[in-house]
Amino acid sequence: MRVLVTGGAGYIGSTAVAELLARGYEVSVLDDCSSGHEDAVPSGATFIHGSLLDPASVQRAIAGCQGVIHFAAKSLVGESVLKPELYHEVNVGGTRILLSEMRKAGITKLVFSSTAATYGEPEAIPITEDSSTNPTSPYGSTKLEVDRMITEAAKSGIAAISLRYFNVAGALQSEGGWLAERHDPETHLIPNLLRASVESPLNIFGDDWPTQDGTCIRDYIHVVDLIDAHIAALEKLEMSKHLIINLGSGSGYSVMEVIRAASKVLGREIPSKITARRAGDPAILIADISKAKTILGWSPLRSIEQMVSDTWESQNAANRS
Repeated sequence: MRVLVTGGAGYIGSTAVAELLARGYEVSVLDDCSSGHEDAVPSGATFIHGSLLDPASVQRAIAGCQGVIHFAAKSLVGESVLKPELYHEVNVGGTRILLSEMRKAGITKLVFSSTAATYGEPEAIPITEDSSTNPTSPYGSTKLEVDRMITEAAKSGIAAISLRYFNVAGALQSEGGWLAERHDPETHLIPNLLRASVESPLNIFGDDWPTQDGTCIRDYIHVVDLIDAHIAALEKLEMSKHLIINLGSGSGYSVMEVIRAASKVLGREIPSKITARRAGDPAILIADISKAKTILGWSPLRSIEQMVSDTWESQNAANRS
């Protein structure tokens, strides 16, 4: 099978490309490199530099493919608040064009990279796929709108699975080097805590949350485990059905627990300071992953320590190059 990976020059997308190639898939990549990097696309994939908003680019990328894994999106929550129209244009409008070109080409297999941001403030923990969807950001709202769009498309014969995942971390060492986060600005906890110093300590946003140690709890998943689930989903698609499945570890780690894991890996303390809470941060976000286990036959294998260790190794390799 040849698979189109949209956003395949990004952190998660490039990891997907590497894992697909390693399993014998042929892969095409469509990316405008607005946040991804062409040099991150593994050799062996066919790369098309273009935007989802350009039907001609989508047509070129999709030619000869039998399935699509759709990662391409604007994905910064804070930016989405400042630029909601841009997020709607790219995330919703781009997916509409993709679905249209899939229909014209007779391609019916779709795995969509959705997000836990579709749920918003959770009413209960752990979060199940039946939980209410009340996104608190334009980013979450656009992803939810795409999920609903795919549900409608499935009525016309598309086989689709949306994977709503939580916090992704870690890196993959591939033949071409490490595939890791290269965001600017970097907003994720693990890369930022590994860069913390006495002069620039890690900010901990509140230590008075209703949790065991007072810091927020989040569900982390290794990027390779995440991609394993995407490939499993590609192989479990059913015609005219759109399934929504959560991905995570099924348990949570507080900010302080992640810091302790990083201190263990590095063999030193992580400089940090307590700052004010951020508006809109929930105290606890943990996924119920029973559906992923049942339908996909998938469970996460990699620990928080491995997520930290792989990120650390990838940063060291980048600094040496």
